[in-house]
Amino acid sequence: MTLLGCIADDLTGATDLALNLVRNGMKTVQVSGVPEGRVDFDGADAVVIALKSRTIPVQSAVEQSLNALSFLKSVGAEQIFFKYCSTFDSTDQGNIGPVLEALQSALGSAVTIACPAFPETGRSLFQGHLFVNGRLLSESSLRDHPLTPMRDPDLVQVLQRQSKGKVGLVPWEIVRTGHAAISDAVEAAATSGKTLLIVDAIVDDDLRAIGQAISGHKLVSGGSGVAIGLPENFRRAGKLRPYDPTAGFDYPDGQAAILAGSCSTATRMQIETAIKDGFPALQLDPFKLAAGSDEIERACCWLNEQVGQAALPPLVYSTASPDQVRDFQIEYGRDRAGEIVEEAQKILARHLFGLGVRRFIVAGGETSGAVVEALGVPMLEIGPEIAPGVPWTRSIGGDEGVALALKSGNFGDADFFSKAWRMSA
Repeated sequence: MTLLGCIADDLTGATDLALNLVRNGMKTVQVSGVPEGRVDFDGADAVVIALKSRTIPVQSAVEQSLNALSFLKSVGAEQIFFKYCSTFDSTDQGNIGPVLEALQSALGSAVTIACPAFPETGRSLFQGHLFVNGRLLSESSLRDHPLTPMRDPDLVQVLQRQSKGKVGLVPWEIVRTGHAAISDAVEAAATSGKTLLIVDAIVDDDLRAIGQAISGHKLVSGGSGVAIGLPENFRRAGKLRPYDPTAGFDYPDGQAAILAGSCSTATRMQIETAIKDGFPALQLDPFKLAAGSDEIERACCWLNEQVGQAALPPLVYSTASPDQVRDFQIEYGRDRAGEIVEEAQKILARHLFGLGVRRFIVAGGETSGAVVEALGVPMLEIGPEIAPGVPWTRSIGGDEGVALALKSGNFGDADFFSKAWRMSA
């Protein structure tokens, strides 16, 4: 029986979450989309369903999330975790608040916490304000995110604008005193009519205390950081077996390649570093992609010459500066602009597979989703950690195994591509 059922609003976020569960002793399987029919999860303690619901229309996000909830309940999940980005990526319309309240209603959960903090990756919450690497969210590079620019660091205000219920705060002054005080504060907030609670956290011990405080909650929400405090609840109850996540994990034979679509500051830096380190690289022109097939044909021909010939794997990237992204979105609209690039990445992923590539390093949530869809990967086994929030994974099921390093755009050091490649070589 599944102990923890997780719903993630994008693919790399799901992988990030799965890694934290595995690191803390839960055998975890990740699936893309809501499975149909009966699925063998091979005794997994946790199942993470990766949706693509972060930036779609609110009603569609709610419907997909409720479908995921129904499936997870059908496999016996004792607790549900709704996972979103550690930078609370959303708009004033949603999708975090509407999805969270729909799950609350379906589960009969009177009060639910919301804690996107992940100190290990530089995300911390104090007095309800989100900091990224020591700077307020509104002063970080996330303020210029092409899809969900985050310019209000006060998450109580952000979540309140998205929600019908009353949003409150459990401040760090309470969190730092331990799980009992947190539990009392949550109960008091519920009694006063609050239904959603932003909970501060600035160190990992805060997340463990939060996890213990909410052990009996039907619904939990947050970034993947909160996940480090959940497995211990099941272990304490005698429900977890010993589990070694590295036992038996191997990389399939074949070539490697890198596909990057994120336009985050971190990914742009990683691309620059890879080029300086000698990785062969080709940049896609989105305007040429929109104009016809010539740009894709150019990239495929270039890959034909590179795969298996160079000492380092080839890198194809559509990453651009915020100004370039804005110009492209003005020309084609935000949604269509994203679709154009994602369709190109799908074609390239299939072409690379045909060339014998079996190890894919992918940067960006939307790009990762496109690659997984293109390769027809139904489930993922979580493997060794490359960087905080980013593991190597291997496909489960399908005709032929592939290994994938699926990186959120904002994660990883400058040498991430090189490090990931060396681990799998």
